[in-house]
Amino acid sequence: MKDKLKGMVIAVAAIAALGVGGVTIAGAAGGDDDASQKSISGNTLEKASAAALDHTGGGEVTETEAGDEEGAYEIEVRREDGSSVDVHLNKDFEVLSQVGDDDEGGEKDDADDD
Repeated sequence: MKDKLKGMVIAVAAIAALGVGGVTIAGAAGGDDDASQKSISGNTLEKASAAALDHTGGGEVTETEAGDEEGAYEIEVRREDGSSVDVHLNKDFEVLSQVGDDDEGGEKDDADDD
């Protein structure tokens, strides 16, 4: 059991590290996001990513934001099926809500079955 937990922690850390690189590249590209949005880094990124990935059942962190209007943090996760979901967390890394992207590029609220 400890080996499984250790493996999960290593996997989350690796995903978080990849997420930092992707967020850095996305931020450098300019995008159309508000310039006041700040990406998450360091230990905060690791905790927020782990909470979001636990909530979604896995996937890849593709974007992060601190000071989001829906909570303290927003983590965008691309699921294995290719869909994306924004997970909103409070300052204690507890899930407040999630919003999924629909097929037309808009957003829809996902029901939270937890």
